[in-house]
Amino acid sequence: MSAFRIVGVIALLATAPVSVQAVDMPDWIKLPTYDCTNCHAIDYRVFGPAWKDVAEKYKSDPAAKAKLIAKVKMGGNGVWGTLSMPAHPNLTHIQLNKVVSFILSLAK
Repeated sequence: MSAFRIVGVIALLATAPVSVQAVDMPDWIKLPTYDCTNCHAIDYRVFGPAWKDVAEKYKSDPAAKAKLIAKVKMGGNGVWGTLSMPAHPNLTHIQLNKVVSFILSLAK
């Protein structure tokens, strides 16, 4: 490997998100049923917002759970930046409620 490639790899690793999460991502929320972790992490932005940031934004909103369930099911854009959240029409209301309840539980 050339010195240029080694420096490039080191630079890439130095900028990769590193996080020690007080709350670990639960196993039930991982693939194949849920694809949440492709775009979200608990305490840092991936493509979508950190779930702790979502929880903080909505913690005082009594309609938050319903809003977020609808957002996950239907998809959306414009709230957290330029990327759109894809729709998840195949998740049941029970599954959506479970995910959103977990996210909202992360508020301080």
